Amino acid sequence: MLISDKLTKGMNDQVGRELGASSQYLQLASYFARDNLRELAAFFFRQADEEREHAVKFVHYLVDTGGKVAIPQVMAAQDVASAEAGVQAALDGELKVTEQINDLSAIAAEDQDYAALRFLGWFSEEQVEEISTMSELLSVVRRAGDQLLLVEEYLSRRGEPHA
Repeated sequence: MLISDKLTKGMNDQVGRELGASSQYLQLASYFARDNLRELAAFFFRQADEEREHAVKFVHYLVDTGGKVAIPQVMAAQDVASAEAGVQAALDGELKVTEQINDLSAIAAEDQDYAALRFLGWFSEEQVEEISTMSELLSVVRRAGDQLLLVEEYLSRRGEPHA
């Protein structure tokens, strides 16, 4: 086995968290879709797909390094009270994921697992983009207030998000 038991457990936990984030983004997407806010819905559907892809990357890495995959139970998505609350929760989630990736990187460094550090480095860079994107979106949602069509226009002009 190329990967330590401690890092294997941490990565399995991260698989669950990535799948949970995907579920939460699906909840947000459906919240916006229900109100025919297609740009916001599409944005969060893409985010949900991306989080699922992250989970799959962790699974592949575990398989490739001889770790045992044990996908944990995924937390249920929370209801969305408002656009601002939903985007704030998304930003808070991305900040938490950044901490979790940093914790995994610390374990990999302690293990002197340089392949894992390289793998996790990609996620660290990804988190910079995710936080930037969600911070920007939250700022736009706050400025728009109840006029979410302004957010729709902003997203349509912005094009495909980099996150």
